[in-house]
Amino acid sequence: MSAHELKDQGNRLFTARKFEEAVACYSKAIIKNPTIPTFFTNRALCYLKLKQWELSCQDCRRALDMEPSLVKGHFFLGQALLELNMYDDAIKHLQRANDLAKEQKLNFGDDVASQLRIAKKKRWNVLEEKRISQEVELQTYLNRLIREDKDKQCEQLKNQSGFSDISDQIIKIEAQCDKYISELNSLFAKVDERRRKRDVPDYLCGKISFELMREPVITPSGITYDRKDIEEHLQRVGHFDPVTRTDLTQDQLIPNLAMKEVVDTFLLENEWAVDY
Repeated sequence: MSAHELKDQGNRLFTARKFEEAVACYSKAIIKNPTIPTFFTNRALCYLKLKQWELSCQDCRRALDMEPSLVKGHFFLGQALLELNMYDDAIKHLQRANDLAKEQKLNFGDDVASQLRIAKKKRWNVLEEKRISQEVELQTYLNRLIREDKDKQCEQLKNQSGFSDISDQIIKIEAQCDKYISELNSLFAKVDERRRKRDVPDYLCGKISFELMREPVITPSGITYDRKDIEEHLQRVGHFDPVTRTDLTQDQLIPNLAMKEVVDTFLLENEWAVDY
């Protein structure tokens, strides 16, 4: 069998969800002709299905070495890196896949954008956990400093001569220490409460990507979208409003200045949302 016949057989096996057998066919095709990037991306997709992330990464990189603008190469590599918790690299390749798909006018539906959103959210969650850990460490450190300062003041009182009764002073120092610790922990509790409320309201999110709108525009139907999302829909899907299905062209989009002001105010008051 020729390399392309082996590839076609691999495709049929993949459709039948016989991923290991498909890998064997693609591997034979690669042996016969190792210069075809799609042989590697096809096998990489099988490895994704088999949850063999490292092998998928290897095949994607080999394909991209031959054809750097291969959308599937970046897409599958981004997915594998996401599973390996390598979020920065995953986002880089998924973003590249998304950009290349637009440039090449390829329709991947919401597949690439969806994986990109997942990767960004997971990276944000990791950074959030790191911030929480740092704040807990800081809170513990400050509590310890306050207690150490209290102990130091009490020890100095005990070592000073001329004090027949220092119990009142020690009581005052301990009370001051308790007050500082209470205020400090109350402050961190408020920070923690604000963190638990970290959520972008649905009305600020676009109806296509479900992400925070950066440049809201309104259609004649009265529906607000993020400009980049609706323009991409018009270019790649069709000239109609995705909600009302009425005819829509790009020149009918009008900036929604009121919503833009609401979004900007929300970002001003919730700086964390910039990276959300």
